[in-house]
Amino acid sequence: MNNYMEMTNHNLVHTYNRFPVVLERGEGVYLYDTDGKKYLDFAAGIAVSGLGYRDKELTDVLKMQIDKLMHTSNLYYNTTCGKAAEALKDACGMDRVFFTNSGTEANEGVLKAARKYAWKKGTGRYEFIAMTASFHGRSMGALSVTEHEAYRAPFEPLVPGVKFAEFNNLESVKSLVNEKTCAIILEPLQGEGGVNLATQEFMTGIRKLCDEEGILMICDEIQCGMARTGSMFAWQSYGTKPDMITMAKAIGSGVPVGAFGMTEKVAEYSLEPGDHGTTYGGNPFVCAAVAKTLEIYEKRDLVNHVRETGAYLKQKLEELKETCQGVLECRGTGLIQGIRLDKPAGDTVKKALDEGLLIISARSDVIRLVPPLVIEKEHVDELIEKLKKIM
Repeated sequence: MNNYMEMTNHNLVHTYNRFPVVLERGEGVYLYDTDGKKYLDFAAGIAVSGLGYRDKELTDVLKMQIDKLMHTSNLYYNTTCGKAAEALKDACGMDRVFFTNSGTEANEGVLKAARKYAWKKGTGRYEFIAMTASFHGRSMGALSVTEHEAYRAPFEPLVPGVKFAEFNNLESVKSLVNEKTCAIILEPLQGEGGVNLATQEFMTGIRKLCDEEGILMICDEIQCGMARTGSMFAWQSYGTKPDMITMAKAIGSGVPVGAFGMTEKVAEYSLEPGDHGTTYGGNPFVCAAVAKTLEIYEKRDLVNHVRETGAYLKQKLEELKETCQGVLECRGTGLIQGIRLDKPAGDTVKKALDEGLLIISARSDVIRLVPPLVIEKEHVDELIEKLKKIM
C-alpha cells in the first residue's frame, strides 16, 4: 500500500490531501483496499456512484460499447448520444441538452449561455447573482460564482459581474437585482456548503422574481440531482422549473460525464455553432453510460427507494443525535444528509477509516453522507453502529 501512495505523491501535482488508503476494487456498496480491508461506502466518490460498484447491467453495456466505439468527436453523429440526451432531458425537465466532461464544465456552459441569451435579446445584462456557501467548481468562471474565500483568493481577479446573496433569504436576493442582472444561480441543496436545503418559500420566490424581472433561473444539481433528494431532480419537489440546469456526478454512474440542459426559450436565443464546444463531450462511451444509468433508475424505481431509505436514515440520525455528545444538528433529505458537530468534522472522517467506513465532510464541521442510492436499511444500521463507536 505504501508503495502506491509513494508513487502517487512523487508523480502527481499535490492538489489533494489524500487519506492513507489505496482502494483497489468495489462490490455493491463496499470498497476494498489493497490489503483486503472492507469499507462501507457512504461517500460514493462524492455522490457519483449512485448504482454502487460492479453493477452487472451497467458494466455489461459499457464493455459492449468499448468493443464497438468509444470516441468520434462531435463532427459526426453517433448511436448513443441522441438516446442519452432524450432520456436525460426528460428526466430533468428540460428541452435541450449539451454534454460536457464534468460538472464544472457544465456550469461554465450555462454562464456563457446566460450571457449569450442577454446579448441576443439586446438587454445589455451580464451580471450574476449567486449564493453564500455555494460551490460550483474550480475553473475561473465556476469559481467566480462560488462563495468560498479560501478557494477564490489565490486566483483573483475572477470573472467580474458577480454578487452574492444570502442563501434562503429572498430579500437579500431582491436587494441585489438591477437592470444588469442576467441570471440567478443556486443549488437547491448545497452539498459542499454544509448540506443546506433551500426552503420552499425561497425557491418559489426566486422563480417568481426571475419571471417578473426577465432574469434566468439556473439550478446547479450536480450533487443533489439524479434521485439523491428523493426526486429525480431536486427542483421538481419544489415545483419551480429553472430555465437551465447543470448535472454531472451520478448521471454516468462513475463514468466522467456532465451536462447542462435548457428550455426551448433559452435555446432559441443563446448558444449557436461556434459559441461552445468540447472534444470528448457526448462521446459514444459516456452516453452509453448515461442512457443505461437512467434506464436502470426507472426500472428499479430508485426515486421511491431513496425516499424510503432516506427517511429511515434521517430517523436513525436523529436517534444518534440524542445519544451522542457533540452532535448539534442533523439536516438534509433523501440520501444526502449532514451531521453538524461541535468540533472539526475531519477528525471524525479520519477515525471512520479505522472502523471500515468512508464518509466525507462539508465545510469544517459537517459530516456529509452521500452513499450509493442502492443502499438498504441494513447498511444504514451498519453505518449507525460504526458512528456510535467513532463518536
